[in-house]
Amino acid sequence: MTLLPSASANASEVDRLLWALLAISLAVLVLVFALLLRYITRYRANSPVDRGVEGTKSWIFESAWTGATLLVFLGLFVWGANLYVRMFNPPQDALRIYVVAKQWMWKVEHPSGQREINALHVPLNRAVQLIMTSEDVIHDFSVPAFRIKHDVLPGRYETLGFTATRAGTYPLYCTQFCGVNHSMMTGEVVVLPPAQFAAWLARNPVADDLVGEGRTLYIRYGCSGCHARGAEVATVRAPPLEGLYGRPVPLSDGRTVTADERYLHDSIVAPGAQIVAGYQDLMPSYAGQISEEDLLKLVTYIKSLSPESPP
Repeated sequence: MTLLPSASANASEVDRLLWALLAISLAVLVLVFALLLRYITRYRANSPVDRGVEGTKSWIFESAWTGATLLVFLGLFVWGANLYVRMFNPPQDALRIYVVAKQWMWKVEHPSGQREINALHVPLNRAVQLIMTSEDVIHDFSVPAFRIKHDVLPGRYETLGFTATRAGTYPLYCTQFCGVNHSMMTGEVVVLPPAQFAAWLARNPVADDLVGEGRTLYIRYGCSGCHARGAEVATVRAPPLEGLYGRPVPLSDGRTVTADERYLHDSIVAPGAQIVAGYQDLMPSYAGQISEEDLLKLVTYIKSLSPESPP
């Protein structure tokens, strides 16, 4: 029997957590059933064993048993929560790759513009952050060799991080039933040493990167007419976008959110949901008018805008 390969930085820890949970659960199960078996055997009907007088309840024993079990499983919970946070919060210098799920394929776009379908090339021993969304129904991005899986939802951005530690090709699956051809929604993740990954990028040139394509869409949809600095803003007062990404944004309802990819995406498709403090709800929704692929490009361009960027 061939064991599932462990090909990511967190894979071994995920395995240890699962084995620990299984071992402790089995230990508790064996102990409980062993005590039950001993009790029903020793004190069965017509047993000559002296049952003595009715004893008093031992709160010390009950509290110790309950407290020990609680502490053990609470420890497993803290372990799992810590692992979860680390997987879904990759380092700031992680390579960000965009994934769009669609019946029944995975469409991948690299920051420099390279595109793939049902394949994902990543460098060895470098943190990767996937920014994922769906164009139709709920899908689930799963790479068993990396011990990662995460739902990909329509109209929302979901992120998932990993660091591949073994070069090779690993299966990619959709593990959420998404239609009649769900079983065909597969692909592969190809892990390459850094030099080979750079060579692969060079062999797959593109006409423009995501920032360049996003700039074209930014102008085409008239974003610059309202959000750019200059005289145009006098007619329609809209919040500036230069230097917005990663900063806290105060909202009109008193909340403060961070301008991450999800916030930028939602501000385009549902602008009325989070109104910036000091501004009116004037922007129309672009839901259904811009594809998820183009939204990725727009968001990437907006992220690139620094305070000194031209409008």
